[in-house]
Amino acid sequence: MLAANTTVDRPIVWLPIAARQWWYHGDVRCLSPRLRPAVLALGYVIAAASSCMPPSWAAPALLHPHRKLLTAHAPLPHEDVAIAGEGVVLRGWLFRTRGERRGTIVYLHGVADNRASSAGIALRYVPRGYDVLAYDSRAHGDSSGEACTYGYFEKGDLRKAIDSLGVTEVAVIGGSLGAAVGLQAAAEDTRIQKVVSIATFSDLRTVARERAPFFASEKNIRDALVLAEQQGHFVVDDVSPEKAAARLSIPVLVIHGAADRDTPPAHSQRVYAALKGPKRLLLLPGAGHASPLGEDTWKIIDEWLARTTPATATATATATATTSRSYRGIAEPSDR
Repeated sequence: MLAANTTVDRPIVWLPIAARQWWYHGDVRCLSPRLRPAVLALGYVIAAASSCMPPSWAAPALLHPHRKLLTAHAPLPHEDVAIAGEGVVLRGWLFRTRGERRGTIVYLHGVADNRASSAGIALRYVPRGYDVLAYDSRAHGDSSGEACTYGYFEKGDLRKAIDSLGVTEVAVIGGSLGAAVGLQAAAEDTRIQKVVSIATFSDLRTVARERAPFFASEKNIRDALVLAEQQGHFVVDDVSPEKAAARLSIPVLVIHGAADRDTPPAHSQRVYAALKGPKRLLLLPGAGHASPLGEDTWKIIDEWLARTTPATATATATATATTSRSYRGIAEPSDR
């Protein structure tokens, strides 16, 4: 939303839209060729003038991700579900296995994505005996809600989603935002017995600072986060998968691309260091934030999910990104 006294026309109107893309992806190359020159030019002017980025631009960029509407069809027979979350309605798909049920997986997508990215999860795990629930996070896809709070309210939504399943134990597979939500929820819900965390951030304040446009000063970022708290009715510093990890004793598999420039692997390394229970860290050479996971990595995930007793190893491992088959969408969407 623009300031009331703004007099510059179209380029300024474009800037909040572009800043939203930039905030999520942290790189000017994510901007369309049409927007890039205007945004860069205005950014330099702003930086030269006063290092001023109005909070009224940045806070909405954080709170209101692009809503990617559902256009894909479910890959398998399923139930369309509507889950009463924390003041929102979550729309999702529930895939039920036809054989003996080995367990239940809840898949949580990344920011600006929707449940369609669960297709690879359903195709892989439903035939192996798992029920899979995938739903659009609040303010995403077909679910209601106006603001994304990066786990502050989303962890309550996940609790309600597990309530709807009527089960006593689930595993959570989450990518980026979804990983952050899963870790934070697991610290409060003992029904979450395993977490596969892919490309999580360690805390919201840090990742917001890292993804802010180059012309944003520290004061700009602080002011924007204060405004986001006021508009989103949440506390930024309470959004911390790293703090949640310190309260976890369940098995957690932490995966991150070693070449991730959007959310650097140091985020997952901090989360891994904080974990108290059985854990493993996979740093994938050459992989970025939205890179597909290779079959070698999926086999490790398979083994992690199949464990019926807590693991004892806490070693850090490095996996290659070579694949015989890949599934997209486990991190954030790649259509930049």
